Amino acid sequence: MNRLITGAVLLHCCLLLAVSGTVQAADEPAESYVYGTYLVCDVTRQERADEIFTALYQPLYDAAVADGSIAGYGLYAHNTGGKWRRLMFAVAPSIDGLLDAENKVFEQADAKNKKLSDEIGKICNSHDDYIWRSVAGNAATTESGKAAFSTYFVCDSREVQADAIVTQVFAPIYDKMVADGKLKSWGYLEHIVGGKFRRLATMTASDMPSLMAARAEINEALTDNPLGDTFTEICDSHDDYMWDVTARGGR
Repeated sequence: MNRLITGAVLLHCCLLLAVSGTVQAADEPAESYVYGTYLVCDVTRQERADEIFTALYQPLYDAAVADGSIAGYGLYAHNTGGKWRRLMFAVAPSIDGLLDAENKVFEQADAKNKKLSDEIGKICNSHDDYIWRSVAGNAATTESGKAAFSTYFVCDSREVQADAIVTQVFAPIYDKMVADGKLKSWGYLEHIVGGKFRRLATMTASDMPSLMAARAEINEALTDNPLGDTFTEICDSHDDYMWDVTARGGR
């Protein structure tokens, strides 16, 4: 079957509005890459695809986590947003290791039950692949909540400046929200391979009401700041998705 992911991933553009410059920059996360396949599926059979993932692919991903091939994986189900119906992802500390592990999982799935791997490929017969690198946050290393919000940005040539706004100014705010229990995880990632989206921002919470409440609090706290205008000038187009976290595993 075709490769499926993350976020995994996955912050709304309002996350990136500025706050007081008195906060200290958060530590940069350990090197981490995410291979994500964003699937377009038959909506009348997409739950069957979830069943196949649970029965066939999840044990293989769990084994890859156990032997150290990957740091984590996940399956997200579309709640609100665009055409993507499922997001399947794996996380590893290097691109080569990530690609090797993904290839191994899908080869094992075909060998174990080709009928099921072909079936899920027919249900979700179109996809977009991305490789992301983690720039900030704890999403790659922390167990997520049951609900996720992801924003996929189109940016201009000043995207590194946008990254600095996030890592130096905003990261401590989201770290504190995780510490306070309002978010389970958050992440900000840069494009390595894939389509038009250049940056991915993501956050998770225990459930969708909690997630949307946290998003509203962020929106209120970070409005009317010039750095927000700078970020949105650089990354002036985006697509938002809300996801239900169907499966997640990791070290």
